This record gives sequence, structure tokens and C-alpha cells, in this order.
Amino acid sequence: MWLKAFKTMPRLTRPEWDGLDILSRWLVSTRAAALLMSLTSAGIGGLLALRAGPVVIWMWLLAGFGLMMAHGANNLLNDRVDFRRGVDKENYFRDQYGPQPLERGFLSKRRHLLYAIVTGTLALASGVVLALVTGWLTWVLLGVGAFFLLFYTWPLKYIALGELSLLIVWGPLMIGGTYYVLAGTWSWLAVLAGLPYALGVSATLVGKHLDKRDMDREKHVTTLPVLLGDKASRAIVIVMISLEYLILAYLVIIRYFTPVMLLPFVSLIFFFKSVLPMFRKPRPTEKPEPYPAEAWPMWFVASTFIFTRRFGGWYLLGLIADTVLRLTLLR
Repeated sequence: MWLKAFKTMPRLTRPEWDGLDILSRWLVSTRAAALLMSLTSAGIGGLLALRAGPVVIWMWLLAGFGLMMAHGANNLLNDRVDFRRGVDKENYFRDQYGPQPLERGFLSKRRHLLYAIVTGTLALASGVVLALVTGWLTWVLLGVGAFFLLFYTWPLKYIALGELSLLIVWGPLMIGGTYYVLAGTWSWLAVLAGLPYALGVSATLVGKHLDKRDMDREKHVTTLPVLLGDKASRAIVIVMISLEYLILAYLVIIRYFTPVMLLPFVSLIFFFKSVLPMFRKPRPTEKPEPYPAEAWPMWFVASTFIFTRRFGGWYLLGLIADTVLRLTLLR
């Protein structure tokens, strides 16, 4: 179950849930498959810092752990706030692709709150330790991160600022912040270098909000797709993904990256084969016959999630090769 929770959003019955160990329950509750996106961001930030000089490994590991805990705490708070506001009732989208522990009654409100407090405390403790051994800017980043963690679900998600919030968190905060903690200096070029991956994560969120646009409109949750409509939101996702490749190409042209960083362009195969054809059309109201039943009702979010994972994997692989080149052959 640990591996399954990191690969997908497990769908569980009450007897299956009751048979899980406490770590498996935490992984399912925090939507661990999405937490790997935070770990990838820490990996990108750390590799960019390594190009600037030696890094302290324990600080790098702590940064990755802290970002994952912060992401997990946000997911738990997201479920809690939506549950208290009645959003997750009546077979809402969140409870269809994976069990909403509070809505299903898998966790009591007290136990769920305990999960959130412990997870959030681990995130905060990680940030405080890093701030104590670095500088004042880490405290600022920690404070801004805490703001988005606490207020993403409400009110930001409800006033069409959730998608922008995610772009800020995964770009300047996670990747730029990890770079600063490890390199000891702020770099806007490092932030720009992390933006392609941040755009992919944000595109995944827009895809998710597209999938549940009608439900959100009925629940008065004004996400970006609710505000802009289906066609414009689908176009925005295509533009965001296109920008990922344009930024990478620009960074290669200005020689911030070596040409090996064009490796993520391999993910264009999946983009043209699976993502682009899906986003050219509105979401089907019923599951198409060849579409896997275990993936439905996820449609746009499923394709963007898989794409972002693949892009992130190629990005990390290219960045490792680029870093090795700069630290050995090009010196």
C-alpha cells in the first residue's frame, strides 16, 4: 500500500481502510502520489544549487522532507475545510477519485486534526531548523509558505487565485527557496529554471479544476475554470505547457544550461499523443469505452498529472547530466 499510495490515489472500502497500518492511512489521507511533486521541486532546487558550489546534504534532505510535509498538511487542511463547508457532500469529485477520509467517516474529526497538526508541525520544524542555520530570507520564505498553506483552500481557491498560488509556491518558494537555503544566495535565474516544472504542476491543478468545473460552480467554488469557462481554461493549459519548453530552450540559448537540458523535450511525445488531443475537446460527460474505469472521473487531471511526472523525471535526469558536465568536463 505504501508503494501504491505513491503511484496513484487508492480507492478503498471501509474494511480495506480498517486493515491498513497507520502510515498507509496517512499516505492515503495526504494524497501521497501528489507529494512526490514537492520532492521533485526540492531535487531541482538542490541540483541548481550544486552547480553554484558544494551543498550540505542534510539540509537538502531536510528541505525535501519539509516541503513534502507542508504539501501533506495543506492537503489535509484542504479536505478539512471543504468538509466543514459542506463542499464534499453528494458524491463530490474529491471523493470519487480517492476516499475523502472525513466524508467517508474513515477518520474522526479529532484523528484527522491530529494528522494535520503532526504533519504541519514536522513541516514547520524543518523550516525553522533551516532558517536558524541560513539567513533572514528563509524566515520570509517560511512565512509566505505558511500563508499559502493555511489560506490556499479558503479563500484563495474560492476566488480563482488557487492556480496562481500554486505557481508561486512551486516556483519561487519551493525551487527558489531550496536553492537559497543550499547556495546561500537568491537567484532569479534559478527561479526561472524551476518555472517549467512549476508550470506543469499548476497545469495539473487547472486540469483538475476543469474536471470538476460544473460541481464547483454549483458549490460556489470559483476556480479559474469556473471564472473563465471551459474553452479558455483548456487553452491556458496548452499555453502553460508550451511555456515549459520555451523557457528551457531560452535557458539553453543563453547558456545557463548546456544542450543536454533539452532532454525533457522527449516528453513532447506524450504531450502530442495524449495531452493535446484531450484538451482540444470538452470533457466527455460519460466515461468513453476504452478509457480505464479506475481512472474515471479523472480526465484532464489524469493526463496532465502523468505528463508532469514524465516531464519532471526527464527534467531531473537532464539536470543531473547538466550538473555533472559543469562540475567536471566544463571546468
